[in-house]
Amino acid sequence: MNKKNILFVFGTRPEVIKLAPIILELRNYPDLYKVIICNTEQQKELSNQTLAYFGLQADINLDCMRPDQSLVEIQARILTSLDKVFADNKVDATIVQGDTMTVLCGALTSYYRKIPIFHVEAGLRSYDIYEPFPEEVMRQMTSRVAQLHFAPTDKNKTALINEDISETKIHVTGNTVIDALFCLSNETMEKAKEFFKSKNITIDDKLVLITAHRRENHGERIDRILDAIECLVKTYTDHKFVIPVHPNPNVKCKIYSRLSEYNNVYLLNPLDYPYLVYLMKNAKLILTDSGGIQEEAPSFGCPTLVMRYETERQEGIDAGVSVLVGADYDKIVSISSEILSKTKEQTRLTAQNPYGKGNSAKIIESIIRKYFG
Repeated sequence: MNKKNILFVFGTRPEVIKLAPIILELRNYPDLYKVIICNTEQQKELSNQTLAYFGLQADINLDCMRPDQSLVEIQARILTSLDKVFADNKVDATIVQGDTMTVLCGALTSYYRKIPIFHVEAGLRSYDIYEPFPEEVMRQMTSRVAQLHFAPTDKNKTALINEDISETKIHVTGNTVIDALFCLSNETMEKAKEFFKSKNITIDDKLVLITAHRRENHGERIDRILDAIECLVKTYTDHKFVIPVHPNPNVKCKIYSRLSEYNNVYLLNPLDYPYLVYLMKNAKLILTDSGGIQEEAPSFGCPTLVMRYETERQEGIDAGVSVLVGADYDKIVSISSEILSKTKEQTRLTAQNPYGKGNSAKIIESIIRKYFG
């Protein structure tokens, strides 16, 4: 086949993590692909920091974020900025991942120019358009215009077929987030260990990792979540509760005002990817509303409570590696207590990770090659 110009569009840390293995795989074939990396910088610091970890840097940075902008404003800015990217570059295909505003705008701009869209992590569904908001709708809309759908699981493939998407366009590949985990070297993990030592955080068998940032959990829900966490902090004083705090002021201010006084709570700035992986690898329990952590944690056998009422990652719930608890105070406290009252060894999970084996990028490259071939 003739050499193809492949444009990767992303803007957040999870997108970088899940697209980096594919970028690296396509770059193994310089005669077949010219890779163009475009970062909308929806999460400016986090995305660039994570790119550097994989030894990558963006060819194009769009700097699209402004303080306190609405969803309409950010969509308009990303669409306009991306239109110029397509005008200035010959693009044979656009690759997007997941369900962010960047994904929808990348797909729409590519569609308007009749350039094929390849959607990584396609077919995840909660079927509630406000849970997660606005990601559920963005993912569904992207599916309507994509030419190739890289579905992590058979369940995701079935969802797409049920929406009348041609089965010939759907490929079950596993999730590239598992590929990314296998990129971590022993040296990197050792650096992570030293990082936490520098923060006076000794990593042992009584570590609880907590992340909370999703838009639907702002307001009263974050208050209930923090009520539950505060109860656990007071009850399990011999455990360490490590919280990388999201910079969104709707979350950050409340977390600091409620939890900063406790000696067994460690509030950190957002962590570089390998540092977060190190915590997941060593955690006794994880409380999260993150999508990526739901996929990664099973690789380490760590019980995970998902602080959402709906999840588009149902496979983890079905496999018993995750439990859906929403912002329900009683559920969070009672299920966490069941785990924290036992030893870490007693609570390890033995089920296989339902989201992949670590070879997804290779599978995706072979499908792209066949598509163009």
